[in-house]
Amino acid sequence: MRLSTLEIAGGAIEERAVMSSQGPSRQFDLADAQAQGAAATLFVCITCKAGEDRPGQSLFEALSARLADEPDSGVTLRAVECLSVCKRPCTVALGARGKWTYVVGDLTEEAHLDDIILAARHFARSADGVVPWRERPLPFRKGVISRTPPLPTL
Repeated sequence: MRLSTLEIAGGAIEERAVMSSQGPSRQFDLADAQAQGAAATLFVCITCKAGEDRPGQSLFEALSARLADEPDSGVTLRAVECLSVCKRPCTVALGARGKWTYVVGDLTEEAHLDDIILAARHFARSADGVVPWRERPLPFRKGVISRTPPLPTL
């Protein structure tokens, strides 16, 4: 199994494979993702725990399967090791260059898969990442942990 971490470095986000034998690193640049048709990146924390289970990993896998059926969704999916919101699993973040970033928690695969996909589509279509409150699925109204302004262009 491959896990990945993301780090901002010099304006790019570096996605590093984390394997038992220190796998290779590669650059993930939001501009590249947008150039390939992605208007949003959906980050999913895969280390969220519920007892001994890791529901974040299951959520990531279910989202991956659903988004594979929607190649024109404009959403790129990325697994991350930790979004530091351990008390509100499962947690996702929506971000894109020039857009506000949202971190949303208290999500489950069983109850919120469709809501996450819908929110990601709305976010991808928005000009600045701000989706009108009434257009957001309910968990994206009540579960917002943070909203971060766009980073200045470096």
